[in-house]
Amino acid sequence: MKAVILLSGGLDSSTVLYQAMADGCECYALSFDYQQRHQRELQSASAIATRVKVVQHQVVTFDLSQWGGSALTDNSIDLPQGRSLSEMSQNIPVTYVPARNTIFLSFALAYAETLAAARVYIGVNALDYSGYPDCRPDYIQAMEEVFCLATKQGRLGNPIEIVAPLIQMKKTEIIQLGNQLGVPWELTWSCYAGGEMACGVCDSCRLRLAAFHELGLVDPLEYAVTSDQ
Repeated sequence: MKAVILLSGGLDSSTVLYQAMADGCECYALSFDYQQRHQRELQSASAIATRVKVVQHQVVTFDLSQWGGSALTDNSIDLPQGRSLSEMSQNIPVTYVPARNTIFLSFALAYAETLAAARVYIGVNALDYSGYPDCRPDYIQAMEEVFCLATKQGRLGNPIEIVAPLIQMKKTEIIQLGNQLGVPWELTWSCYAGGEMACGVCDSCRLRLAAFHELGLVDPLEYAVTSDQ
């Protein structure tokens, strides 16, 4: 069974790729260079894709920085740093990139249909403190309807399924699953800051570090700041 896996190189998407492999899928990885602040993640995506020997790893390039609207695509917007988990959960943060997952899933759908693939895997998580609107179950359900209606494959009764295995999992549970699957955490990248070393203070770093800490595990990544974890 062929599957397209959206692979950012982060903790979640890498776990999803390993899950797809465990599911017996023939994996085609798809990553995006959208001129994001943290383009460093693409190095990790390539390393992970190479490690598991996916059939093909494609990187699609386009420029969302020309519109901005997010701290990840507009360097004039300050990146949140040093926030507690409770602070992260209060509002949709400025790291939300408008319509990003819709754009990603549209590319994935086109790629999947050319492959006659059965599935598209995505590492969205509704329990993450970020609360992004395009990471929630009702959104995925709506996009599955789009997948069915918008393609020849779907209209002929063989729709491409969206698989979101992490959507109702805590970050600690994702790490536990990744450990079971053998995900090499040292190759992954979660930091939003855009440096060559993970900052340790952006929301993504703090969520990741807090989850490893809660499990009594050591994150193998090197961080610029870890003292308060």
